[in-house]
Amino acid sequence: MYPFIRLMSVYLKSRKAEKLNTTETDESIFRVMPWDIDMFFEMNNGRVITLYDLGRFALANRTGLKKILLENRWGLVVAGSTIQYRKRVRMFQKVLMKSRLIDVQGRWFFIAQSMWVDGQCTSSYIVRTAVTEKGKSIDSQRVLDAMGIEKLNLQSEDSWVRQWSAIDSQRQYPD
Repeated sequence: MYPFIRLMSVYLKSRKAEKLNTTETDESIFRVMPWDIDMFFEMNNGRVITLYDLGRFALANRTGLKKILLENRWGLVVAGSTIQYRKRVRMFQKVLMKSRLIDVQGRWFFIAQSMWVDGQCTSSYIVRTAVTEKGKSIDSQRVLDAMGIEKLNLQSEDSWVRQWSAIDSQRQYPD
């Protein structure tokens, strides 16, 4: 079941939290609950991805993107992702999730997210997203203009993100 209660909690907390600059990192804390685990008593990989969705929602809310999306009747879509798991997350553990924008190219926004338990990274997720208007993705500069952002100073110099994106765009999609 979708975590609607967590969604509401994320929404309320991010509304009350200090606003973030577009390049700053959002941090969210949650506890792994029984409905988050799989048969091995660790957090289910599908739930991990759902919780990363909530982390991006908090980031969008705190940076002002959510407001711009609503004002312009724009949508937000995930176009690709890559994830690495490094450490099991067990029931009732406290998890720190970090989300930040790391790159913008063309119509794509790249967001890096990670989950941490006791100071150790448990998973790392890179998401390629786009803002949509009437079902079509729009140029990222149009979104940045709507947010009043002239120039982004992104800290990421990770060329591998762009390499991954280029390779992923060549992937054949099943007919």
